[in-house]
Amino acid sequence: MIMADVLKIFLLVVGTQVVVTSYWLAAESLYPKLVAAAHDRYTQQPLRITLLGALVGIPVFGFGVSLFQMGSPAAKVLGFALASIAALGSLLGSAGLCRRIGSGLLSPNDTTQPWRRVLRGGIVLAMMCLLPFLGWFLILPLTLISGGGAILSALFARHRNRQAPTSGAHPVVTP
Repeated sequence: MIMADVLKIFLLVVGTQVVVTSYWLAAESLYPKLVAAAHDRYTQQPLRITLLGALVGIPVFGFGVSLFQMGSPAAKVLGFALASIAALGSLLGSAGLCRRIGSGLLSPNDTTQPWRRVLRGGIVLAMMCLLPFLGWFLILPLTLISGGGAILSALFARHRNRQAPTSGAHPVVTP
């Protein structure tokens, strides 16, 4: 293997981690309430959200990939959209894990710049994913699977909190 091949692989892996960390930061800046809800799910029920992500996210992503591999252009577009939505949802939910990790790495700047928690956690998580085999085939997939479960759980909780009461004269107000 020549040095160009080594650099190509190294830069591809590091570049991917930089892009993933950027998605985590974008999720924190665009959807802070959803990331906070995903953070709460990681704190309260990490195993449950991982199982939810495995039961829902993997089949949806797999179905999207299988549709993309069909010959029909409509199936390709639908498959690409389905797989992309599943992947983006997993990245959005795993930003909650980054916030959870970053919350353990306290800094005095957290009160004025709360996004730094996600940055610190994202850097730590990205470095964990760089480890060959263990990081690539265990930590990164579990992060994305649990991220999908975290975002689904957070969205379902938001939906339940927004539903109007079915009986009674006074509506229940939730913060």
